[in-house]
Amino acid sequence: MRRTRLENDTVTRARVSMIFVCLASIPAAQAEPAAAPIRYDESTRVFELSAEQVTYAFGVNERGELQSLYWGGRLGADDVLPAAKSDAAPSSFDPSTGATPQEYPAWGSALYTEPALKISFPDGNRDLVLHYLSHTVNGAHLVVLLKDVSRDVRVQLRYDIDPDSGILARSARIENHTGKALFVQQSAAATWNLPAGDDYLLHSLSGRWAAEWHLDRRPVLASQTVLESRRGSTGHQNNPWFALARAGTSEESGPVWFGALAWSGSWRITVEPDVKRRIRVTGGYNPFDFSYRLAAGAALESPVFFAGYTQGGLGEASRLLHRFELTHVLPQAPHPRARPVLYNSWEATEFNLTEAGQMKLAEMAAQIGVERFVMDDGWFGARDSDRAGLGDWIVNRRKFPRGLQPLIERVHALGMDFGLWVEPEMVNPDSDLYRRHPDWVLNFPGRPRTEARNQLVLNLARQDVRDHLFRVLDELVTQNDIGFLKWDYNRNWAEPGWPGQKPEDQQKLYVSYVENLYWILQRLRERHPKLEIESCSGGGGRVDLGIMRFTDEVWPSDNTDPFDRLSIQDGFTYAHTPGVMMAWVTDSPNWVNQRSTSLEYRFLSAMQGSLGVGADLTRWREQDVQTAKRLIADYKGIRMTVQQGRLYRLISPRDGSPYSATQSISSDGRQAVLFAFLHSSSMLYPYPRIHLKSLDPQARYRLRVLAGKPEEGTPVEASGGYWMSDGIQLMLKGDFQAAAIVLDRATS
Repeated sequence: MRRTRLENDTVTRARVSMIFVCLASIPAAQAEPAAAPIRYDESTRVFELSAEQVTYAFGVNERGELQSLYWGGRLGADDVLPAAKSDAAPSSFDPSTGATPQEYPAWGSALYTEPALKISFPDGNRDLVLHYLSHTVNGAHLVVLLKDVSRDVRVQLRYDIDPDSGILARSARIENHTGKALFVQQSAAATWNLPAGDDYLLHSLSGRWAAEWHLDRRPVLASQTVLESRRGSTGHQNNPWFALARAGTSEESGPVWFGALAWSGSWRITVEPDVKRRIRVTGGYNPFDFSYRLAAGAALESPVFFAGYTQGGLGEASRLLHRFELTHVLPQAPHPRARPVLYNSWEATEFNLTEAGQMKLAEMAAQIGVERFVMDDGWFGARDSDRAGLGDWIVNRRKFPRGLQPLIERVHALGMDFGLWVEPEMVNPDSDLYRRHPDWVLNFPGRPRTEARNQLVLNLARQDVRDHLFRVLDELVTQNDIGFLKWDYNRNWAEPGWPGQKPEDQQKLYVSYVENLYWILQRLRERHPKLEIESCSGGGGRVDLGIMRFTDEVWPSDNTDPFDRLSIQDGFTYAHTPGVMMAWVTDSPNWVNQRSTSLEYRFLSAMQGSLGVGADLTRWREQDVQTAKRLIADYKGIRMTVQQGRLYRLISPRDGSPYSATQSISSDGRQAVLFAFLHSSSMLYPYPRIHLKSLDPQARYRLRVLAGKPEEGTPVEASGGYWMSDGIQLMLKGDFQAAAIVLDRATS
């Protein structure tokens, strides 16, 4: 968080297989005892994957192409889909090969839509036509092997289906058996084909630094829509998530197809209708500046592309993704621990760290109920500003003469674990590391080296850089009892050169860098099983299902203004679970907009995610301390519901709405938590009446007020049917007001 500044095949296979093994290990009987999740009809050559309320089907057509057939609500066990048959050519300008919805179309044979794979051969040929060769089924895991019609290029398409949500995981492995090197110029994980229609709305998430997670909605037009990052990382500008809904679909009803790409480097998702208005979604590595030399006998793995379907609107699409991330993606899946309440020292001290000052903050943090103390930037090297020291991960002995151990021991004695800020992938030119290894950064020889925030990007694709970073981080965690790393990444790539590699191999950087990042994170977790990690990139610049496989939480935005956070957090939850969404209570007026809000309002805004405190506690009055103690204690009683329960976005803060309301209900249905916010009241109009969702209509629920006030006469206990039908009227008036209500199921 900053307000002052804007290996190879083995590693790849390990990354891809982790998610597939996680899914394949779940017995199919959990979803449907009488039916296997994957069926293949030899007579029609149709594959059918079914789980929960979803069926996904494709087949081999008469030309040998793998053709999409169906993706939607679950079909009956006795339903039979017809064999795949290629589409007739609408005209000479749109041949049948382009009109037929293929599962993984290669660029060749008159394909004019977005290809999933494009290859250049050493003789100049660039035509590739993939046909079915064979397949294997293992429980909920399917591999279909495709091969070019004349050259020995093979593609393994991998499918897994989650029995609990119907979410599919797809990826592709491109294998070169031609005997000569070739160049992969475009490689996607999957192409998803949706039914024909002219009423689709595309939902995506866009933004910039301090303004991430804006939900965009636009009609799918005849032209192609491109969502992408060319920055070497996920990026603030677009997130690799999409949702496609039909006209009339709302938050809680209607068909939605949704997906998320698990990749933390440059990526691209394209959405386009074909000539018959069937929607195609293709996603994977960004082909911009991409060329991957694939040696004879070598293979390239794509990222994993997850996607699902629901008839329950955008809200249910979100809840399916949330549960899937919690149970299959996060490092501690399927049972991630609750996120501890943390304190971060950045806003209190910035670079002006001392042992005594950090101990004082730790003592004050423990007093209000904090469980994790995190010391931010400035503890290492010659780090008195952002101009020097980055890359030198040794303790600054002027600031900490006795090292970190006395501070860590004090933090532990106060009942908290200890965390530390790091930014391993970056280096200041004014650092010992850069002076020793100026060749270790991304650069084109003889060209300028563009600095951002006075730093350059280390070339993590290099094995010596990878090994160095792992070694220094491993030593740091080993020599100090560190339970948490806030892993930051405060700029994007420039001059993405890899001197030392052959020119034809330099663009492998886009894959190797991210693979080595995953390798370091995975090895650190293996070496230190209790270590937890947060992904931060100047806020939400690196949040995706790839990095989330190795990190326990993410930092959605550097913007901690509690009102701005309502819309930021609203957008975030369309793609990601609140269980990883860190939200801090910081000082007022907030540095972003100079907006003043009460401490209670700030806490309630942050309590909708994983709660943290980033304020300067030395400036707090006793009243502030008592308010914080009360609300942190309240939060601990509801956090499993908030972090891992089912989220309902009751009133959206988007589009200038003065209102916002969310409800979370625990996985066992025994607790519901309501947060409501008012920007400003006007003309004596009351706050909208809140009707809760998904309660047991026959059960009794007792009302508990954490903040705010219901109208006089609101019952203390009533049925779930009452709270859903008659609802709750909150007495919110004024500016920046908030309320929090808990409904606990009464014991019989």
